[in-house]
Amino acid sequence: MIPSMVATRLIAVSDAAALAELVVRNREFLAPWEPIRPESYFTVDGQRGLLEEALESSRARVMVPHVVLEHGAIVGRVNVNNIVRGPFQSGSLGYWVSADRTGRGVATAAVRAMVHVAFRDIGLHRLEAGTLLHNIASQRVLERNGFVRFGTARSYLNIDGRWQDHAMYQLINGAYGLRSTAGGR
Repeated sequence: MIPSMVATRLIAVSDAAALAELVVRNREFLAPWEPIRPESYFTVDGQRGLLEEALESSRARVMVPHVVLEHGAIVGRVNVNNIVRGPFQSGSLGYWVSADRTGRGVATAAVRAMVHVAFRDIGLHRLEAGTLLHNIASQRVLERNGFVRFGTARSYLNIDGRWQDHAMYQLINGAYGLRSTAGGR
């Protein structure tokens, strides 16, 4: 069952304190799935700096950074990163939710909301996402949203201190059934 009270919205610098608290609380839970983070990442100032950088990337139209909300509270992040325009019209999806929100459909709903933003609002043709090979839960989130596995990327990202292989997924706009309302240029 997918929660009906899950939404996403553009990040704000004022989200720094809530995100710092969330990443501190989820530090051990997220560690196996993320790059090794500097200590500053777990502070309000560190989160504020990351949010400011993400908003600059958003203004440059190369990223769409959102927070995941459940009943109005921030419970994670979902982003479209590395947006490439022109004939490619593609971006990379990344997401995480708090440990206490896993297994309840929150990530699935957040990804669904971001797919709508990527395809309908900003006019992308394709979204790509990668998961660690053993991250079955994340793979299920993608599959429930129509993503199809298209291969394995060897030594794709440095996660938890080592280069790790990733299962690669993609979703094409036409396959999802949304028409763009954006020009995509």
